[in-house]
Formats: sequence, structure tokens, C-alpha cells
Amino acid sequence: MAKIYNFSETEQKLLKFWEKEKIYKFNPQKRGKIFSIDTPPPTLSGRMHLGHFFSYTHQDIIARYHRMIGENVFYLFGVDDNGLPTEKLVEKLNKVRLFDLGREEFIKLCQKTIRKILPEFVFDWKRMGLSCDFSQIYSTISKEVQKLSQYYFIDLYKKGRIYQKETPVLFCLECQTAIAQAEIQEVERKSYFVDIKFNLKEGGQVTISTTRPELLPSCVAIFVHPKDKRYKEIVEKTAIVPIFGQKVPIFADELVDPKKGTGVVMCCTFGDTTDLEWYFKHKLPLRISITKDGKMNELAGPFKGLSVKQARQSIIQELAKKGFVKDKKEIVHIIKVHERCQREIEILPTQQWFIKYLDLKEKFLEQSKKLNWYPKYMRVRLDNWIKGLRWDWCISRQRYFGIPIPVWYCKKCKKVILPPIKDLPVDPLHQKPKKICKCGSKEFIGEKDVLDTWVTSSLTPQIALLLLKSKKLQKKMFPMSLRPQAHDIINFWLFYTLARSYLHFKKLPWRDIMISGFVLDPKGEKMSKSKGNVVEPQAVIEKYGADATRYWASQARLGEDLKYSEDEIKQGKRTVTKLWNASRFSLMHLKNYTPKKINSEDLEDEDKWILTKLYRTIKEYRNYMDKYEYSKAKENLDKFFWKDFCDNYLEIIKPRVYNLEDAKKLQPAQFTLYTLLLSVLKLFAPFMPFVTEEIYQMYFRKFEKEKSIHLTLLLKPDKKLYFPKTAKNFELAIDAIAQIRKYKSEHKLPMNAEIEEITIKTTNKTLLQKYTPLLQKVLRVKIIKLH
Repeated sequence: MAKIYNFSETEQKLLKFWEKEKIYKFNPQKRGKIFSIDTPPPTLSGRMHLGHFFSYTHQDIIARYHRMIGENVFYLFGVDDNGLPTEKLVEKLNKVRLFDLGREEFIKLCQKTIRKILPEFVFDWKRMGLSCDFSQIYSTISKEVQKLSQYYFIDLYKKGRIYQKETPVLFCLECQTAIAQAEIQEVERKSYFVDIKFNLKEGGQVTISTTRPELLPSCVAIFVHPKDKRYKEIVEKTAIVPIFGQKVPIFADELVDPKKGTGVVMCCTFGDTTDLEWYFKHKLPLRISITKDGKMNELAGPFKGLSVKQARQSIIQELAKKGFVKDKKEIVHIIKVHERCQREIEILPTQQWFIKYLDLKEKFLEQSKKLNWYPKYMRVRLDNWIKGLRWDWCISRQRYFGIPIPVWYCKKCKKVILPPIKDLPVDPLHQKPKKICKCGSKEFIGEKDVLDTWVTSSLTPQIALLLLKSKKLQKKMFPMSLRPQAHDIINFWLFYTLARSYLHFKKLPWRDIMISGFVLDPKGEKMSKSKGNVVEPQAVIEKYGADATRYWASQARLGEDLKYSEDEIKQGKRTVTKLWNASRFSLMHLKNYTPKKINSEDLEDEDKWILTKLYRTIKEYRNYMDKYEYSKAKENLDKFFWKDFCDNYLEIIKPRVYNLEDAKKLQPAQFTLYTLLLSVLKLFAPFMPFVTEEIYQMYFRKFEKEKSIHLTLLLKPDKKLYFPKTAKNFELAIDAIAQIRKYKSEHKLPMNAEIEEITIKTTNKTLLQKYTPLLQKVLRVKIIKLH
């Protein structure tokens, strides 16, 4: 073995080896239990970021573990390359706007860009040591997936769960599309709280507080709280909207917060979701003053054509000029933005497609309860989201690059026409129905909208299983074993997949759900390019290696966020180096050794002690890993490796392994050394797949039947190598070693320095006396006195 481990050279070599030998390829013919993972398909929106590396390391550790306990692991890799995120990336990379380019040209540009960037994008995941079956990479825009997504759209349509309606929906002016409730993000923004005076038709005035004076032309009512005595007299009176002049009624409603502002609010169609509730509840008129392109329309009078922000400033100035502004103060408040572009959301009435599911909230909560949650407390996030649902799922998007909604409209009778299943996938803008409409018409209008990307991503179990040719196997493997994901998309991917699985199959999509946290910067803040605190994982891997970076990521406990720490990555690199050096020492003394069984009576007490420690470590490791508690498994393993194996056992056996003439003592030491090192490599393999594979290939491959350490089986705790009584007694010797080392350290003596005499404190002189010769030899002490 080389003196220094070259991680860069080794990792590149092993990536090619794993791919060539198809180490991680799923074998449907293999007998035994299948462990299937619903792998998150990363969004094609740039390169892998540190958050990706973090959470994908966690799921990969679990995948590797289950492979090494003999299960047939189904672990595919997919890319979410359709919809708005891909469009945004294509616009950014090519410096174009889709609406400027046109539908056909933009779709071609998307396809061309994906082909160009996909290989480098996927390589980032390979480079981190992900053990997916990369021979089968699925794409959410592929023809096969389009067919699947359209099939399930038609399935829900026929079940009466999909409908079309013109209604107020959440709309992004930047992306020019409707969005779903789950795509809203709440952020803090600076704004102005303006107190505006409204004249009353009956005489007098009332002052309302608002952050959106640009919506005055859309004002349709004024609201106060029914128990607010200050405004009891004005309820059912009429207010006159300043500047614009429309007369609006004043109502009492419990949704008003009397402590906010003046306690009087205006209802506009639409400023927020409360306006939406009042609109339906009180049957208010519809006054829309903002267009889909974010401009004020004719209702805004002299402010027509201004952007929302421009109108806000101009209207405030006009109100002040005419004496309607009573007060204006700068505030920081929470607003709702589109999570993709961070633009403030508007609510506009548009024709959209919806999945009806609000009536199933209790059913969804029951499904959530049936899941095995790791950690358990994360379930409350999903349950709170389900309880807070207020709208059906808006699934149509006014974009270009997505899966077409498989619908035509008869030009004559307006009937919705669906394609036969055998004709899927279809693009209604470029294909026509093969049969005439029941009304006799041959003319049809194709649906222009595409499906929201989450409509397809919520079918990832079906997409992954689609790659299996056997229908019998597909049925057997659903529900899948595990969904691993980060906590930030519980409201998105987890909920939507749970909902779709219930709507189509009345089943859970998976048995277990494992939740990872976020990566924060060293100060505990969220990483973002605007803050300049982003760490690129590619650079970290280049500097320290994938194993060291995975080691850092594996410290995070389930569901918890983790601060980025270069010191912890350095600790990972030290562990890689220590494993390499411990292996160099061990293999140097295993050159002429052939693995064989040994009589336990031939083992020395130090062998029995370390083998008992190994037994307990393996048992605890497997218990933790079976509960997805990889961080605790690693902590336990680290302690055994650094303290018991390296610091103590390797030092204790040096006199034995250097004495080649005493075969009686050498062979049990070699047996123990072989067993320990192979076990340690296997236990570390899910965490640090590269260095463990390299050491395995250099020595153990010739003795083990599997061509990769990642195909070998983890050792089970072996009762034949469990000696609890001897191990307990030998702890006296371990304690004595610690005392002697402490003495040398306090007296600034090298550990190999010889000392004349030392007194050891012990609870059992008789037992420790047995180990005195060993202690003298190992720690170079002439006389040991026991106290």
C-alpha cells in the first residue's frame, strides 16, 4: 500500500470500476427481500448544490446499508427536467425570454439545452459516490413519463376528480402562470402602512389601513370586527373610495384583526386570500384592476398602464395631494411570493384545471398517520399543511415546456374530448382527435396549457417502477419501502405523492419516510447567492475528497439542520487517513495469512476484549441503521475505531505481531486483525465508499467471493466471538493503559519512553496482576505497583 492515500486518483478510478462492473445495477431476478427507494429526482436548475450533497448522502448511506444486509436494493436516479424550473434555467443560460422566442422555438431550445448540460449535471451525483443504478436514468419529460402522467390525468378526470373552472387563482406576474398553494413562500419585505381616509355617504369619515393602496380601484367593501365598539355605528353604512369614487358597503366580520392598523380594512378583488373569502362569503362584485402582465387597467383611470409598484407610489402621492392620507409609516411585514422567482403573488380570475381533493383532508390525515415517520415529530408538518388547505390543487400552467394537458375542445359544442389511452402521449396543439365529436363537428381546439411539474413529480413511485418490465414485479413493489427527502418539500413532494397515491390506488406510496434537514452557513443562516455565503460541493470534494465530505454530512441527525463546518470535513479526512494507516499496519502483518477458523481457547484476552467490543458495535450499528439513525451508527463506529481498535488494540498487539517466531500468539492476533479490519471497512463502507473499496480491492478481494465490498454482507454479531466476562476483566488493563499514558503525557514523555516505576490505581489488584507483564511490555514500564 502507498504511504499516502490519493483520494482524487482513487475516486475517479473506482467510479469507472463501479460503472463497468455494474455494481449497483438492480437485478429483478435476484431472490430475497427488495428494498425500494423513491429517489428524489433533482430539479434540472443548475449544478448540484451543498443541500443536495447533504440529503442525498443520507439516503445513499441507507441504500448501501440495505444492500450490505442482503436486500435487493431498487435505487434509481431520475432528473426532474420539465416545467417552470427548467424553463427558467434555459432562459438564464441562453439569455432569452420564452414569450419573446415563441412556443415551438423555445421547446426546441429547452430540449437542446437539456441534452447539452445533462451529462455534467448527472456526473455531480456520481462523483459524490451515489450508489444509484445509473444505467436507468428517468426523465420527467420523456415520452414514457408523458404517457404515464397523461394516463393518470385521464384516470382522475374519469373519476370526477379533475375539473376546469374560471375562478380567482394565485397568479405569478413574473412567470405568467397560475400556481398552487404549495408554491407560495412567505418572506419579509419592506413596505408602507398607509392610513387612508374614506368619506361616508351618510356623513363623516372612517380611516382604513393598507399596504396596497394601488388596489383602491378594486375596492368592493369595507370591514370591521363585530365586537369593535369604535365602529359599531358605521356598520351597514356606505363608504366612498377616495380618488376613484365607487361606493362600497361596510360589513362586520370576525376575520378582521381590530389590533392591526386602525382596525378597519378594505376588501379588494383581490389583495390576499382573506379578500377571496369575503368575496365568496358576502357575494361581492368583481373589480379587477391588474392585468396578467402586471399593469393597471382602465379601472385605474389615470394610472392605467403603470406597473403595480409604480401605481402604488403614484396613488399614494395623489391621495396625499388631496388630503386623504392620515398617516404613512415604513414597516417590515410578511408577504406571499412565488418560491421560484420571489415575485409577489396576485390573485386573478382565470380559467384553470384543478384536482378536487379538499373533501379528502381527513383521509389524507389518516394516510399520514399510517406512515412510519423518521423522525416521528416531522409528521406534524404534513398534518398542519393538510389541515390548512384552502383550495383544490390548481394543476394547469400557462407555460411552454411541460407535459401537455391531453384535452381538446369541440369548436362547435365546447365538449371536452379525451384521447384513447393507446394514443398517449399526445400534444393537442399538434394532433387532432381521430374521431368526430358526438355533435358531428370535425373541428377542435387543442388545450394550450401544460401540467404543473409537481403533477408529474407526484408520480415518482410509478415512474421508477415503470422501468421494470414485469407488471407482476411492479405490483409487488408498490408501495415502495422508503421515501427520503428534505423537510422543505414536505408540503410539495411528500403531500402531493401521498394525495395522488390515495386518489388513484387508495394506498400509501411508501412504508417509511425519512426526513433530512437543511445545510446552513457557519453562522446558522440559510445559504444564498445574494448573501455570498454559498459553498460549492464540487470545490469541497476537489479539496478533501467525497468520503471526507460525506463523513461531514452524515453527522446530521434526522430532520435537523446542520451548519457547514470545514473543520468537520477535515475531521472526515483525518478519519480516511487513519483508516488507511491502520490498514497499512494491519495488512503488513497479514501478508502470509490465510483466513481460517480458530479455536477460541487460543485467543488472548486482548483479542477476546476487542472481539466483544466489535460484537457490541455491530449490534448497536445495525439497530441504529434499521431505524435510519445513521448519525448515531457513525458516532458509535467512530468511537470503536479510534479508541478501541486504533488507540488500544493495535498498540497492545505490536509486541505479538512483530515477534514472528511465536506462531502460537501470532496466528490468533492475525485472525483477530483480519476480522476486525474487514468488519471496520464494511461498517464504514456506507459512509465512505471509496477508501473502503480501495482497501478491499487491495487485499480482501482475493479471499472474499464478491467483487466489491459494497456487495458483501455486513457481519452479524457472532456469539462465538463474544466473551463478556473476559472483556469486563480486561477493562482493568485498558484503564491501567490510560493511567500510564496520562502519566507520560503529564511528564512530557514520549509514549515509547521507558519508565522505571509507576503506581496504578485499580479496583481489583488480583485480576490486574494477571495483565501486568502485558502492560510492562506494551508501555515499556519496568516496575508496576498496584494500589
